[in-house]
Amino acid sequence: MPRPTAAQLAYGSATVVCSTVVMLLLSGITTGAGVVVIGIVALALGLLVTVTVPAPGRAPARAARTAGSTEPSRDRAPAARIRRGAESRFQHSLRR
Repeated sequence: MPRPTAAQLAYGSATVVCSTVVMLLLSGITTGAGVVVIGIVALALGLLVTVTVPAPGRAPARAARTAGSTEPSRDRAPAARIRRGAESRFQHSLRR
């Protein structure tokens, strides 16, 4: 699993703080056990937000790629280019 970005951590932390304050104010709980439960719920909610916020540059995979589209794949290099690269690998840089 990739590491979360700074934005994801900021969103998660803000969620923990805001949800804790809101839940404590709305519930009116004053016991220690109640505050602990609210803290645990807020941490779980913050973790959920951190994981679900999309990171920049991590676009979801296109459905056409995974479903086997009829377009030729552009990710693969032609076989001739691969052979040419393999042959030139053994040549000295001054002879290319």
